[in-house]
This record gives sequence, structure tokens and C-alpha cells, in this order.
Amino acid sequence: MVKKCSATLFRKIKIVVDKLLKRTYNYFINLKNKTFSGEKIMTEVAKNYTEEMVDAMVADYQANPTPDTVAALATEFNKSTRSIVAKLVREGVYKAQPRAVAAKVAVVRKADLVATINEALGVELETLSKASKADLEKLVAAVSK
Repeated sequence: MVKKCSATLFRKIKIVVDKLLKRTYNYFINLKNKTFSGEKIMTEVAKNYTEEMVDAMVADYQANPTPDTVAALATEFNKSTRSIVAKLVREGVYKAQPRAVAAKVAVVRKADLVATINEALGVELETLSKASKADLEKLVAAVSK
């Protein structure tokens, strides 16, 4: 019983000592890195934007939400436009500009062109559908005059 109890106690003590040594080791490694090598810990890195800069950006953008405003803010704060847009998105005020969509032109099939030509001429031309679409369009324009 004494032997079993001492073995269990020994394991518990070993776990506690290992945890303490690990914490102590990590503390001294972090201290060494910060002091001697000049590495910065993430919590100590300088922020890209101050609170005043963010407030000014948000106010300017909300007053005039255009790409020109973003470009003006980028030159004012000496940052890229992508950086300004990312910050405005993070603040929840950026509105994406609608993308220009090309106007769709109604597609005219060759069969419709052939039917229009046949109606205009009053005859049935079966092999006319083998002509190119450009030629059929020219023929429709000439026939419909």
C-alpha cells in the first residue's frame, strides 16, 4: 500500500514539476526573444491605423461613399486603396460598387433569318440555312428594304 501510494504521489509530483518547468522555460524564452533578438511579440506590434484615423476615414466615406473618396483617403493616409477598403469593410461601412454588366443583345438564330428571307421572297430555299450567319444578315437587310 505504501509503495503504491508513493508511486502515485511520485507521478503527481512529476506532472506538477514538468508544468512548472515548462512555464518557466517559456517565460525565459519569450523574455530572451524580446530583449536580445529584437523580436516583437504580436501584442506589442504597432497598429496600422490610430483611432483618429479610423474615425476620420469612416466619417469621410459615409459622407461620400465613392471610389474617389477611397483614393483620396489612401493618398491622405499614405496607404494603398486596398488597405483603406479592407479597413472600411472591417468597420462595416464599405459599400461595394456595382459592377458594369455588358448589355445582352438578343440572339437571332440562323433558322429565324432563313424564315424571314423565305417570307420576304415568297419561296422556300432549303439550302439557304447552310450560308454563314453574316451573309444571312446581309441578305435580310437587302430583302427587307
